[in-house]
Amino acid sequence: MKNYLTLIAGLLVATGFAACSQQAPEEAVSSAPEESAEAFIARVNEELKALRIDQGAAGWVRATYITEDTAILNAAASERYAEWHSRTVAEAAKYDGQKLGADTRRGIDLLKLGTSLPAPNDAAKRRELMQIATELKGMYGAGKYCRSDGDCISGTELEGLMTELRDYDELLELWEGWRTIAPPMRAMYERYVELANEGANDLGYANLGEMWRAGFDMSPTEFQAEAGRLWEQVEPLYDELHCHVRAKLGEVYGEDKVPQDQPIPAHLLGNMWAQGWGFIYDLIEPYPGVAEIDVDTTLKTKNYSPQEMVRSAESFYTSLGMPRMPDTFWERSMFSKPADREVVCHASAWGLDGGNDLRIKMCIKQTYDELRVIYHELGHNYYQGAYKDQPPLFQGGANSGFHEAIGDTITLSMTPGYLAEVGLIASAEQNEQAIINRQMQQALDKIAFLPFGKLIDEWRWAVFSGEIAPADYNKSWWDLRTKYQGIAAPVERSEADFDPGAKYHVPANVSYTRYFLAHILQFQFQRALCETAGHEGDLHACSIYGSKAAGERLTAMLEAGASDPWPDTLEKLTGTREMDATAIIDYFKPLMGYLQEQNEGRSCGW
Repeated sequence: MKNYLTLIAGLLVATGFAACSQQAPEEAVSSAPEESAEAFIARVNEELKALRIDQGAAGWVRATYITEDTAILNAAASERYAEWHSRTVAEAAKYDGQKLGADTRRGIDLLKLGTSLPAPNDAAKRRELMQIATELKGMYGAGKYCRSDGDCISGTELEGLMTELRDYDELLELWEGWRTIAPPMRAMYERYVELANEGANDLGYANLGEMWRAGFDMSPTEFQAEAGRLWEQVEPLYDELHCHVRAKLGEVYGEDKVPQDQPIPAHLLGNMWAQGWGFIYDLIEPYPGVAEIDVDTTLKTKNYSPQEMVRSAESFYTSLGMPRMPDTFWERSMFSKPADREVVCHASAWGLDGGNDLRIKMCIKQTYDELRVIYHELGHNYYQGAYKDQPPLFQGGANSGFHEAIGDTITLSMTPGYLAEVGLIASAEQNEQAIINRQMQQALDKIAFLPFGKLIDEWRWAVFSGEIAPADYNKSWWDLRTKYQGIAAPVERSEADFDPGAKYHVPANVSYTRYFLAHILQFQFQRALCETAGHEGDLHACSIYGSKAAGERLTAMLEAGASDPWPDTLEKLTGTREMDATAIIDYFKPLMGYLQEQNEGRSCGW
């Protein structure tokens, strides 16, 4: 998943860095007393537009040339941005209560929300917060599980082993081992919450959680209720999936280890955090060997280069009437891991210079999983390119879920029919059993993820508000995981542990709600685009490949960026102003029938 808001924050960081480097501090903060709100926003936009190039280059170099020097530059830029943001928002406060035009008011609101980590106005506290933030991310990135024999295993290696191993005790050892990295974070995180909340207070919010929820064109309370409503729409499908997966795991490991009336042990689902269950498909496959989609063999047999794999994704977007990637994309992107230096291989899409300089950064391998990631990342690039003519403050997704959902929507159109049409598989023949198999593969990733996507921020919202006290960090974490996911820690956990810290997005301060929303929106987008393309039949069989009508409608939404409240933007594509998870139920109708049949007579729930 592309961490888009982190990227936007990084781009904004650059603005602060560049502003400080090009003009004296007193010039940067001063403005004529008579400056109108419209003039203020115009000035902010001009600064952002003119100064993003420097920071974009610095961020790119940090990700593609990992050295101590680039780390120092990155930390310094973060502190400079925090100071710039606090100062600029303080200037904006003088327009509170004034009657302003819609665009000006929206610009000021987005400026206030231009960071996921607001820093206190006090310079010493600001520096302390940025140092803690850097250290927490560094502790996670450097984390290893070291066995008693001195053998140490990195987080990436542990993740890979969790997908492959099937022995109960081996998995338990690795699961526990990774979580040894987190207890040293606990006291730091408590202080981090205090400082971030103070920064949010300085911007006019009760706490950081309230500030995060304020970015959805509704009150924080209304948004929390909205997230709950969306979850209720999909919960019945998740419950059926959970019941069936638990039964199959009981057959594999024994019901003494997987009781059929209890939560599933968290280490048995093929993922370090049990957030997606796709890697245990071999244990769950409804009809073994039926119509397997083997794209990997094609990629290897035809020896697709990384660039050719990216061309495949580009061709999907151009079939919708969208432009080809600019020459600079091919010249400046990183498609493979360089042999001469350390880089961040985690896939990401970059819209530098206000979207005029588009790039992706990946270490591409010849696999179908990697191909889908490429299609997803180009979704970010096409979004960035589409809204590049918007003012800088409006260069972003309509809400945080939109950016993640675009590429995921396109991957839903990578149907067997599409894959056969473009020569990635030999045949598109799909019988009822093949459809169930494919839907099970998708559900183990997309449906299993939904409650996890919701609870990460629900835990943090309560931590930031004080509803969850530091003394209950771990207990509350597992209470929520059991409530929503129906999983439980496989061994006793206590407040000496800090299991939230073992998930990257917590120490890295990356909001997770975007991923929950994206998993809802992608199906809603797909249903609307399939209707526009004239598709008849089951939603799961639809590919919008080649539909100029669908592409035109999608582009109209993308071009709006963050210029309008997201319901207005959503309406451009779907004709509705409300996020709606019923498209998920429509899409997975065949699987739902299969699961209900399989679960007949079982004791579901936990």
